[in-house]
Amino acid sequence: SRQSAAVIQFTREDGGALPRRRYGFGLRLLAKIAWLAWPFLSVPDVRSVDAASAPSTNAPTVLLVLGAAGESEFGSNFVHQAQLWEKACRQAGADFTKIGLSPSNAPNDHDLLKQHLAAVTPDGLASLWLVLVGHGTFDGKEARFNLRGPDLSATELAEWFKPLQRPVVVINTAASSAPFLNKLSATNRTVITATRSGSEQNFARFGQYLAQCIADPKSDLDQDGQTSLLEAFLSASAHVAEFYKTEGRIATEHALLDDNGDGKGTPADWFRGVRAIKKPQHGTLDGARAQQIHLVLSAGEQALPPDVRAKRDALELEVIRLREAKQTLAEDEYYRKLEALLLDLARLQVTNHPAVTNHQRRKVSTGTMPLGAR
Repeated sequence: SRQSAAVIQFTREDGGALPRRRYGFGLRLLAKIAWLAWPFLSVPDVRSVDAASAPSTNAPTVLLVLGAAGESEFGSNFVHQAQLWEKACRQAGADFTKIGLSPSNAPNDHDLLKQHLAAVTPDGLASLWLVLVGHGTFDGKEARFNLRGPDLSATELAEWFKPLQRPVVVINTAASSAPFLNKLSATNRTVITATRSGSEQNFARFGQYLAQCIADPKSDLDQDGQTSLLEAFLSASAHVAEFYKTEGRIATEHALLDDNGDGKGTPADWFRGVRAIKKPQHGTLDGARAQQIHLVLSAGEQALPPDVRAKRDALELEVIRLREAKQTLAEDEYYRKLEALLLDLARLQVTNHPAVTNHQRRKVSTGTMPLGAR
């Protein structure tokens, strides 16, 4: 069982006790975290493992919808994107469904998507991904994704999502897709659009780059052995910017990401690597939750039970929220809360990591493993 950081007694290698308070947080707090997390340092990371041989990961459900292609060149592009997503989903062991390529008889794609969303489990830890690949329109009031038959409006999709309590990822790669972000933004939901406004109506190239990046090791910006949704978003946005620069054209698309539920979205140029270099005037920055979301998990992540990953992610988000509130707290209060969260986080990961022995877990739970022990 987890113990309060306020009552845990730590020991040095010489047997002496570490002081509980006022120990100059810099090095000593980091030393505590390193002490608890040392088993990770000697465990080689593998990008992914065969889904058939991997332990249960509570794999995501992915619904990919191909919209009406119009011209044939767009159709082949959309099909290629779908193939890349399908390949990534196989690698992830995801439950993958593709809508938009079957014979155009009843039910139409609009109704078929509605049926699929109504049939998914509304809660749980596994994420539901909806990926829209195609064209979009905006009439000044309502944004729509073009389908064979009736188009899909942002308002309709928001209504269909209301019963869902599970983590949701919505990716609309179409032109004029930004209003989908405004309509769909909510707690426990990550929304990505290819444009920052409904008026960006030219064909968007963001989708083809995102499909390439979603499981590409080259997009793993923090080198942790897996590509997060944030990293894929940033990498794809960089490819889009490079395309317009190389072609000598003015960019007509600017992708946005929203994962804090405020409906505003954040562009990729607010980041250097995965670290934000700008902040909104009001509210919190997007990206923290998207950095925790991975379609293809590393072997180390797959070894952790889904509930442990969820607890760890929640603690990490608490740390981020605490850091954002630092200026409003007294220094002692801030560091006391930060210490408790970091120790809970390190203890959770060490206790559940497959490389840690039961003997080591007992030492962690009692606070008797000496600093620097191997």
